[in-house]
Amino acid sequence: MNGECPVPYAEHERILLGHGAGGRLTTELLDTLVLPAIGDLPDGPLEDAALLPDFPELVVSTDSFVVSPLVFPGGDIGSLAVHGTINDLAMRGALPLALSLAVIAEEGLPLAELQSLLASAGKAAHSAGVPVVTGDTKVVGRGAADKLFLNTTGIGRRIPGLTPSAARARPGDAILLSGPIGLHGTAVLSTREGLGFATDIASDSQPLHRLVEALAPYGADIHTLRDPTRGGLATTLNEIARDSAVAVEIDESTLPVPPAVASACDLLGLDPLIVANEGCLVAFVAPAAADAALAALRARPEGAQAVRIGETADGPGGRVVLRTLVGARRVVDMPLGEQLPRIC
Repeated sequence: MNGECPVPYAEHERILLGHGAGGRLTTELLDTLVLPAIGDLPDGPLEDAALLPDFPELVVSTDSFVVSPLVFPGGDIGSLAVHGTINDLAMRGALPLALSLAVIAEEGLPLAELQSLLASAGKAAHSAGVPVVTGDTKVVGRGAADKLFLNTTGIGRRIPGLTPSAARARPGDAILLSGPIGLHGTAVLSTREGLGFATDIASDSQPLHRLVEALAPYGADIHTLRDPTRGGLATTLNEIARDSAVAVEIDESTLPVPPAVASACDLLGLDPLIVANEGCLVAFVAPAAADAALAALRARPEGAQAVRIGETADGPGGRVVLRTLVGARRVVDMPLGEQLPRIC
């Protein structure tokens, strides 16, 4: 023996569930492996959807859905796939024009179950007023997938005057939240683990493009739009604070956490701020337009419970702080890994 200590095993040398959580591990994977591998690094923030080169009025987004279980209170993988892609387009100020839907099914999946889930996707698309114009179907062997994965891609057209971006938040902006947080993640987890909250909690999965359309009259005053999905509100606020180089401060007393969600999070040791949502948005709005924008959100069914939760300030840029119920302040970090796998 030479007396040297062996090199410890580095977990980052293999993919972990946490790499798909939307938190710091996801950022690390994108920055160090994915983006360098596929081409030039983007010269701006990573957005929910991208502007098409030479066609700045058109927006494209793609997403894959691996939620488990396939059906949960308030939705299923079919409707979730449609809503999720529509919402990514909407967060760039775009209305959906068309969707694609690709199916990866595991051998042995009952045809009746597949038909039901795809019918749900079709119903969601029809209700949102967007056609599914193309797609693909693949089947893999038993054990090569978990029943069913769906991929959706969306094309949208930007609403004139709306140019939201994660890098456009400014000091003094009001931070608006369109509805309660934590419903989707706790609904899925409760169903998957049999925790008994399924009768009290349903996913908030819904399309948000009409809610964004209601903000169109405020145009350039709508600086940033994001839907806090994987990693929850904490991740979304940290990403915006980082990309816009602003400080974010939110008030715990204003956060709309439903009692059943609070109870489930207490039981599981989770912070509602990191739990995924699929039917609410965060808007950073110039202070002069904040009250009018909040009223516009509340005038739509999707935003009836909208609230103002905080504001932005000058430096230290990239920091998110929570004013607690007892008057203290604590830093809200971006989650490191995956506490709630397979949520979307």
